[in-house]
Amino acid sequence: MWSADGRGGVVRIDPDGSQTLILQSTRTVNEARSFEDRYVNTAGSLPNGLAIDADGTFLIANFGTDALERMTRDGTTTTLLDRIDGRPVGKANFVTRDRRGRLYLTVTTRMVPWTRHVETMSRDGYIALIDQRGARIVADGLCGTNELRFDPDERFLYVAETTARRISRFEVRADGTLSDRETYGPENVGGFCDGIAFDAVGNLWSTLIMADRLIALTPQGEVLVLLDDGDPAGTAALDAAWAAGTVTPAVMAGATGTLCPWMASVTFGGPDLRTVYLGSLRGSRIPAFRSPVPGLPLIHW
Repeated sequence: MWSADGRGGVVRIDPDGSQTLILQSTRTVNEARSFEDRYVNTAGSLPNGLAIDADGTFLIANFGTDALERMTRDGTTTTLLDRIDGRPVGKANFVTRDRRGRLYLTVTTRMVPWTRHVETMSRDGYIALIDQRGARIVADGLCGTNELRFDPDERFLYVAETTARRISRFEVRADGTLSDRETYGPENVGGFCDGIAFDAVGNLWSTLIMADRLIALTPQGEVLVLLDDGDPAGTAALDAAWAAGTVTPAVMAGATGTLCPWMASVTFGGPDLRTVYLGSLRGSRIPAFRSPVPGLPLIHW
């Protein structure tokens, strides 16, 4: 297993549980400790979304450096994209690729610090396409753009609009551009949807960060709660602040669970793709459990 690590690199976890931290060659170890530096000002390198390219190198959406980066397995790091349309990229969140080798990058916001976006519900998030023509924005005006997933046929691209608390779906045109945005499932999934992943029977699983809840959206639009590890009082305060438009970093900090604090990502693994792994922003462990259904294989499988 490979995991993004807040120290500024990627951790390799072998089947026997041993770990190897591979730091990015262009960065020093991220030693930011305070909530303000690490989670508000996002000081230093903070690898967030990972994808594995066709040649085995890592593509890193770096929330700290505001860039899309490439890192080989020895840590050699280069910047692929830090400006688009003549402006800084903004808070690079997640990256994925399709079968044609095209890359799709989400940017949560361009606001500094990024938490101002949550306070104001700004719709300055976007999805960028990187292909032989270069980089260009193919979906704009999104609210807290986060993880992306394709359906098995790559006909549709699904994205978590975290701050709007909804999943959006776009049709993918032949040239890679996106069209016909629609809400997939309810307009409010009940929390800040962050990481998303399909299982093999069509359910879209999602983490609800800070509420620290794991849900699944069925193809019929029903929301199933699979795990709830949040703090009830902290979650209630966060929900009330979101409804009132008064979310602050302090309110966000007060909402967190214990098993997987600030549950941010979900993926399926193991030989049968029935082991579910949960990633978190404020934790130091990766909880796992067995699923009754396998996950949809990612492209590098």
